Amino acid sequence: MHEFWKFVTQDWYFAIPMFGMSLVAVTLVIWRALLNMSANTNLNSFLPAFQEKLAQEGAEGALRYCRSLPGMIPRRLYTAGLETSRQGLSAMRRAMANVVELEILPDLNFLLPTILAIAKIATMVGLLGTVISMIGTFSEIQTLKEGGKDITSQSGAIGLALFATALGLMTAIPLVFTHVLFKAWIGNFEIKMKNAAQKLLVLVQSAKPAASAKAAGPAETSVTRR
Repeated sequence: MHEFWKFVTQDWYFAIPMFGMSLVAVTLVIWRALLNMSANTNLNSFLPAFQEKLAQEGAEGALRYCRSLPGMIPRRLYTAGLETSRQGLSAMRRAMANVVELEILPDLNFLLPTILAIAKIATMVGLLGTVISMIGTFSEIQTLKEGGKDITSQSGAIGLALFATALGLMTAIPLVFTHVLFKAWIGNFEIKMKNAAQKLLVLVQSAKPAASAKAAGPAETSVTRR
């Protein structure tokens, strides 16, 4: 602990940027995790309620219902599909594919390049700090050797120089691991969106014949009465 404090006080010009990058990285990771939580949707509870709303109020009622909910699947994916439901299933499929590719996936990848960049920069800054400290240490060793003094006193300075690399790795390793987890979550969420989009097409397709039958029922009744 004493050596670490010595590194912070003596090599503050490297320690402070490293601590700053670590603080920014933690903030970005928490921010991205909160965004993922707000983007997620429990389909087991959403789909039955959506199906009931679609059967009772039609596509317009289901559209209003989706717009009132949080989560990217109802608010973004299903809204894009229902807005083009009158144009047919092909138009719905194209609209949902476009919103996934152009809007949802970019939003899900927000902050991930910055997190990965901080991980790489932290490693390089740590190595740079170690190299500069080692250069100064070896220069001091050369001076002591020429003066006939004991050079073993600089062994602690060599260990102190390695703190910069250690601090850079302590920042980079969790960030790289977190970046991989976020990427895996995006991949799973993309599969979830595709399944949800297919279910929407099936629900709308099954709801249209039912709506047509209800509309034809009163007409047939009026003809029979005549």
